[in-house]
Amino acid sequence: MPTPKTKYAFLFPGQGSQSVGMGKSLAQSFQIAKDTFDQADEELGFSISKLAWEGPDENIDDTINTQPALLTHSTAALRVLNSMRPDIQPHFVAGHSMGEFSALISAGSLHYSDALYLVRTRGKLMKAAGETSPGGMAAILGLDIDTLEQICLDSSSKSDIVQVANDNCPGQVVLSGSDHALERAMHLATEAGARKVVRLKVSIAAHSTLMNQAQSEFNLAVLEAPINDPSIPIIGNVSAELLDDSHQIRLDLQEQLHSRVRWTESIQFMLSRGVTTFFEIGSGSVLTGLLRRIDRKAIGIPLGAPEDYEKLSGK
Repeated sequence: MPTPKTKYAFLFPGQGSQSVGMGKSLAQSFQIAKDTFDQADEELGFSISKLAWEGPDENIDDTINTQPALLTHSTAALRVLNSMRPDIQPHFVAGHSMGEFSALISAGSLHYSDALYLVRTRGKLMKAAGETSPGGMAAILGLDIDTLEQICLDSSSKSDIVQVANDNCPGQVVLSGSDHALERAMHLATEAGARKVVRLKVSIAAHSTLMNQAQSEFNLAVLEAPINDPSIPIIGNVSAELLDDSHQIRLDLQEQLHSRVRWTESIQFMLSRGVTTFFEIGSGSVLTGLLRRIDRKAIGIPLGAPEDYEKLSGK
């Protein structure tokens, strides 16, 4: 376990980290976690807890449900951590894509109930955009960003666009765009020597221009949301830089749906500021895996299940 002088960061997962059963054992073991899921059920007007704990997969994988379920699990996990180990305080917080909303809760910029409304709205708009502007996403392993940016340019036209959606870590990049442009980019990536090219099982082109209409509509909700200045430095997805006040946070959220998630740069920013230990708070350990590929010396600690907290006790 790190020393008291260790610099911490809290990381919050986004879509792709969900799984049936997420948060159930945590709620069974900690009353504060159960209360968090109960609050979400009441705020949303349906049982997100039952959906998260029982599935089926196709329901939890529907972006309308995925986003509030992940936010609920992350908030529950954060509250358990704060109650058990109030001495562990982050120097920075960051969230991958919709995980940024969980990070905003952690930073004191957004109340849980308001965040639930925003991510539910975000999911509805993204799903609608996927129906009116069909597209998809593909993971490319083994090629650098510069090569993939050129591949995207070569694969795009005025009517068919593909772009870098997620710079997850060196050698792992996700492309997003219209079906035809995406297929061309996947073919060119294979020809360029990509180690692996995988079409993702999603029906939306997140973080691409196909989300422009969803972004415009979501911006209205962001403008109305009671967002406060952060009490903990937060790193934005769009800029991979500090968001110092509520105005900067709004600007980041108002570009997020159709902009690249600069995750590699976000982690590198925190590393450059002396962070050595990262807690991944919520479902799964995807971000911990990415962290190891960005810097092998960095320490990643997933916190989402009761056994994860047992490792913290007595330290």
